[in-house]
This record gives sequence, structure tokens and C-alpha cells, in this order.
Amino acid sequence: MEIMEKNERKRPSHEESGKFSDNIILDKITRTHISVPLIILMSVASAFMYHYVVNTSLSRQLIVPLFVSGFIFFTFLEYVFHRYLFHISTDTPFKKKLQYKIHGLHHDYPKDKTRLAMNPIFSLTLTGLFYLLFKAILGDMVYAFLPGVISGYCMYISIHYIVHSFPPPKNFFRHLWINHAIHHYRDETTNYGVSSPLWDYIFGTTFKKKLQNDT
Repeated sequence: MEIMEKNERKRPSHEESGKFSDNIILDKITRTHISVPLIILMSVASAFMYHYVVNTSLSRQLIVPLFVSGFIFFTFLEYVFHRYLFHISTDTPFKKKLQYKIHGLHHDYPKDKTRLAMNPIFSLTLTGLFYLLFKAILGDMVYAFLPGVISGYCMYISIHYIVHSFPPPKNFFRHLWINHAIHHYRDETTNYGVSSPLWDYIFGTTFKKKLQNDT
């Protein structure tokens, strides 16, 4: 029944751009061109990596495993945020409004290119919070780990932008378009991974797995 309730939203529009708020400033800061966060965040990631190499005494042999660990960790964060925050239960008016503001608007206007990534104000704020958290846990290793997390996010928003802006290619990457289209147009309680279906397979939330369970 929850699927039906969520699918009662208006039919997705591929031509319009929805309003986050009647306040012009609030509505404006929820939008960004995809290149802006990519340039800013990859610059931050490069600065962290430079600091690791030049200003810490840690072994350079740790760079690759720390970076890859951060990258993989982001794919997990992507899955968790998308499943449990972006698709939070809408069983109260507050939750319904919250879910629409943070993600439902995107489902109603999936082709709005200005809302396919977080505004840099928000992404830099989250980066700062993650830095403080992982600095406390990892110490100077954060300067190689966090660039992996940031790169994972940049890959995610790049793929998200591409699959909503261009037709699917006739090659291996076509499955990313199909995977995300199923989430948007068939069943939004499945296929939460955008950049990778890894965690959907691990936690059994692929559309194919759900069909098997329902039969």
C-alpha cells in the first residue's frame, strides 16, 4: 500500500521546473549547474590529497587503500541516504512535506537539470562535517580517505546528471539508465543505488529481487 500512496503524486513532468519555495532566495539556493559543485569539490579533494602528501608523515603507500575505502564508503552512504532519508516514510503530514522537499520534488520534475546535485553551500557544509567526524576517527589519514568520499559523490552526481539528461548509450553503461529509470517510473522502493547497484544486491532491494519475492 505504501507504494501506491507514493505513486499517487502527480505524473512526472519532463518540461517544467518545480518550486521548492515561494521565497525566491530559498528556491534559488536549491539549484545549481552541475559543473559548479564538481569544480569546487574536486578542488577540495585535491587540496586534501596535497596536504596528505606534503604535510603529514604518513606512508604514501596508504593513499590508494584509503582513497578506495573512502570511495566505496560513499557508495554505501549514497544507498543509505537515498533509501532511508530521501524516501522517508510519509505517514505524517510533516514527513510527507519533508520528503517532498528533499526528494519528492525531483521525482515530480526528474529532468530539471538545476536540481540534479546539491548546491555547493550544502555540499561544502556536509564536507566540513564529515571532515570533523573522520578527522576525529582517522587522524591525518582523513586527508586521503575524504578525497575518496568526495570523488564518490562527484561520480554520483555526474552519473545522476547524465542519466537524466541524455539518452542511454548502446553499451555496458546502459544498465545505469535502466536501473534508475525503474526507480523513477516503475517502483521507487527499489534500485536506490544510482552510481552502483552494489548495495541493492547486498540488501535485496533490486527490482528483480522484489519481483521474485512477490511471485
